Amino acid sequence: MAQFRLPKNSRIGKGKHFAAPEGASHIKTFRVYRFDPESGENPRIDSYDIDLDQCGPMVLDALIKIKNEVDPTLTFRRSCREGICGSCAFNIDGTNTLACTKSIDEIRGEVKIYPLPHMPVIKDLVPDLTHFYAQYASIRPWIRTQSPAPPDKERLQSREDRARMDGLYECILCACCSTSCPSYWWNGERYLGPAVLLQAYRWLVDSRDEATGERLDELEDPFRLYRCHTIMNCTRTCPKGLNPAKAIAEIKKMMLARRSL
Repeated sequence: MAQFRLPKNSRIGKGKHFAAPEGASHIKTFRVYRFDPESGENPRIDSYDIDLDQCGPMVLDALIKIKNEVDPTLTFRRSCREGICGSCAFNIDGTNTLACTKSIDEIRGEVKIYPLPHMPVIKDLVPDLTHFYAQYASIRPWIRTQSPAPPDKERLQSREDRARMDGLYECILCACCSTSCPSYWWNGERYLGPAVLLQAYRWLVDSRDEATGERLDELEDPFRLYRCHTIMNCTRTCPKGLNPAKAIAEIKKMMLARRSL
């Protein structure tokens, strides 16, 4: 199980148990992390027995059922329910993933749901992603050019150039990879982390962008890029099947090639 950033001098306490309705025969227990900083109480784990015959197939379906029918105080993020927005990223059964695409049937025994590891918790399953998004903004994730845009058409690229962005543009910034990375846990204030570096590489290989040298200069730092130790947690946990570790390695290769010029 990954570690979580808890308030100082606090321990996870025993929480409440919500039993399934009478007559339910297909029961699954969901153990959910609960923490309200404003209450002054320690975090706890609440248990919910859910009748799977009256629930959708995904973990997010169970969370929505809990909030709607059992415990309206439970707080979590969700939006698209189709693995596109990245809102429902949690640590489920010890792995960072999306609740909307994680099947309940894949999990043996109790389903354990925690917020993303090593992030400050706003409430329950909602981490504070302010710093994560600020790091994303720091790479200036848009096309940067010096030449004027064509007056009568878009900036075009070949099929081959477009294909270089496959496996990069699909990132939904769910933060599953960055919050699974030990280097990001301990150096998150300065290390950009797998998600942001994958996004940085996406712009480095975009043939329409004309700021490659400037982008590499901005990444040339002992911490921003080079805290990656190729642990590969990021690639293993990505719910979209992407490979942030490879993207980081490619950036390092670009740095090396640039120095040899």
